[in-house]
Amino acid sequence: MSGLLLQSGLLPEGLEISFKLIPGIMVTAMLLLFLAVGYVFKVADTEGMWVAGRSIGNVENGMAIGANWMSAASYLGMAATIALFGFYGLAFVVGWSTGYFILLIFMAAQMRRFGKYTAPDFVGDRFNSDGARAMAAVTTFLIGFVYAIGQARGMGLVGLYIFGDIGIPGLSGYQSMVVLMMAITVGYLTLSGMLGATKNMTVQFVILIVAFLAGLYAVGYTQGYSTVLPQLEYGRLIGALSAEFSEPFTTESYYTWIATAFTLVVGTCGLPHVLVRFYTVESERTARWSTVWGLFFICLLYLSAPAFAAFGTDLYANEIGAVYGDPGMSSAAGDVIVVLATQLAGLPEWFVGLVAAGGIAAAIATTAGLFIAGSSAISHDIYKGLINPDATQRQQVLVGRLSIVALGVITTLAALDPAAPIAALVTYAFSLAGSVLFPMFFLGLWWENTNRQGALAGMSTGLVIWLIPMVNEVVPSYGLLAGAAGSDGVLSATLAQWLPAIGSALVAAPVVFVVTIAVSMATEEPPLETKRMVRQCHSPEPMGQQQTAEEVVGGAETPGDD
Repeated sequence: MSGLLLQSGLLPEGLEISFKLIPGIMVTAMLLLFLAVGYVFKVADTEGMWVAGRSIGNVENGMAIGANWMSAASYLGMAATIALFGFYGLAFVVGWSTGYFILLIFMAAQMRRFGKYTAPDFVGDRFNSDGARAMAAVTTFLIGFVYAIGQARGMGLVGLYIFGDIGIPGLSGYQSMVVLMMAITVGYLTLSGMLGATKNMTVQFVILIVAFLAGLYAVGYTQGYSTVLPQLEYGRLIGALSAEFSEPFTTESYYTWIATAFTLVVGTCGLPHVLVRFYTVESERTARWSTVWGLFFICLLYLSAPAFAAFGTDLYANEIGAVYGDPGMSSAAGDVIVVLATQLAGLPEWFVGLVAAGGIAAAIATTAGLFIAGSSAISHDIYKGLINPDATQRQQVLVGRLSIVALGVITTLAALDPAAPIAALVTYAFSLAGSVLFPMFFLGLWWENTNRQGALAGMSTGLVIWLIPMVNEVVPSYGLLAGAAGSDGVLSATLAQWLPAIGSALVAAPVVFVVTIAVSMATEEPPLETKRMVRQCHSPEPMGQQQTAEEVVGGAETPGDD
């Protein structure tokens, strides 16, 4: 998927980059609100830090799922990918939506019944393996890092419209904005933990969905594209756009479309910051209904993104220049097409600022979920689970907060010169989640004979397969191995065609399933206590609101050293 890696700088052409007073006041007030909510709901114990005390209701959790899920990749990157790559961009709409149906049917209630704090916690206890726990924890941290780079890029680009170049010495305007936004995000997360983050996510969801839909309706109505149903009416515009937008497989192949969509489906089901939402509720019924609400809230934006992309593409072509070809629309302009469309439509500056604020809220909400999941993996699963089993709650919370700071620093550094547009950066994390974690979650919940040896073999295989295209396509863009790369920026064009970094789970996930099952069948079965916990996840008997499968079956075997 080398086409997504080529960039034309980090300054979006056509975007008015300057300080704007009213939008600046709006965004500053929004950020202060996030800090205030984080302070009011600050936590001091691990239950509040990691799972919000298991106290979140279904509608509130559904809104949190929506905000946690609709990142800069959804708010900005989805419309950008459709604008830049046309029909290929629909793979993101299909993949990111379909994954939630699998979560709803096969995983939400079962995960809640199993009842752990984190995704690595589930892997370690289900497979009775400290090694599997550590591998899942490292993978969770890596997912949070890769995923958050895209969020930082989105905040930096959108922030340029509102605040302009804030002038941090030695940094460009974009880089300065990345540093500022990430500093604010890390600040409120280290204070609030999961409880404050969840409360903030409900606020962030309202902001982002109102801003996105208001922008879509305003652009469609004022420009004559649509009236009351832009999600359907934009079809009249498609015939006037270039073939690259409307015709299937003109920008990317059929195989790449399938690989991307499949990777996004399984990646959705393997993302730790998504699955941890099911641990924050009191019961399995609430987990199911919060998923239904979350899917509804997500579809409000996903059904609207293609229309926004079409409107923005037409306005760009009329006001700035050719969208496709050389030079065409840059990836930076594509990543802010939602904001750019409202600006090119001649809407008031404060209104464009509202749409931009929605993008910042979306990026911060998802970054919060990612950093909480990553820090809990380090603090709960590695520090307490492997290094210091006698760690106090205060020590765990401290390590968790330090982990958030560490994630923030390395994410900020990587986002100063990102390797790809927002959607591509995010999809690398989906490839990792779908290749390494999804097979473990699915088999762990649905096949009681999956054992420690199978899990270790499968996770190792998935990690290796994910790394191969990353080295092939992404590493050269950071200057490493660049001398060995061709004119297209990849080491092997053939490998990039059949094992693209953006869709590697199409190959990796089936291989990992086969390896895990084969090794599990060739080695001894897991302990009976573990099997009973898996069976309890599917039992028709109701469980108490705060009960876990381990408590019901009387305790599972303590994870052993590998």
